[in-house]
Amino acid sequence: MTSEKLIKSKERVQKHGEVFTPSWMVQKMLDTEGVKEACENLAATFLEPAAGDGNFLVAILRRKLAMVSGQYNSSIRQYTHYSLYALSTLYGIELLEDNAQMCVMNLFEVYKDFYEEAVEKHNYKQSEDTLNNAKSIISKNIVQGNFLTRKLSSGEPIVFSEWKIIKQTSTMIRVQRTEYSLDEIFSGNDKAMGTAFGLAVEAEQMDLFSDFDLELEPEREELIQKYRDCNITEVYDEVKVDE
Repeated sequence: MTSEKLIKSKERVQKHGEVFTPSWMVQKMLDTEGVKEACENLAATFLEPAAGDGNFLVAILRRKLAMVSGQYNSSIRQYTHYSLYALSTLYGIELLEDNAQMCVMNLFEVYKDFYEEAVEKHNYKQSEDTLNNAKSIISKNIVQGNFLTRKLSSGEPIVFSEWKIIKQTSTMIRVQRTEYSLDEIFSGNDKAMGTAFGLAVEAEQMDLFSDFDLELEPEREELIQKYRDCNITEVYDEVKVDE
């Protein structure tokens, strides 16, 4: 049996304190009372502030998808809707770019493996739309940034999407996406459902008299943008509307 590699280099340990948690310890921690039940709860959300290459998030996703495979797998439609929603409940922040990229890839590969099993079970053709939705959700939920400063590597605020269920049947889940910065999450900021983070500024109409009235500031209308609700299987193609 090969031993797990828990460090990439001494330099990374010294500079970033990077040490990975061994798989056996991850499983033991996830078996803790309360956590174990949450891993098998469709709607329970998880945020990993130091995601690394995704060892915790991948293990949680495996448990969630195993639950979906057992409880929501009477048809490929049901499995697809419920598995994508399970995926949407996992969030991660990782400081180092290579780790963040690996985390994204690892989560996608786990989702794809489970999806292919469901496709085979139901004798169904694999849908690229489903995989595109999975990629879209993961790309929104896993970010490269600093949990302590609550900012991305670019200096912009870390923003996450909440995928709120607004309609649910035995085979379908419809959601509305609302964006929150990490600061807003910590402060408990309440938003109207569907609100996108930040404001869109409406383009100014050219004022032919502006050169003759230098004291007046041009009016700029700030528009709140919102996401339209959509099926969880359509989030990669969702649109914003101005209000």
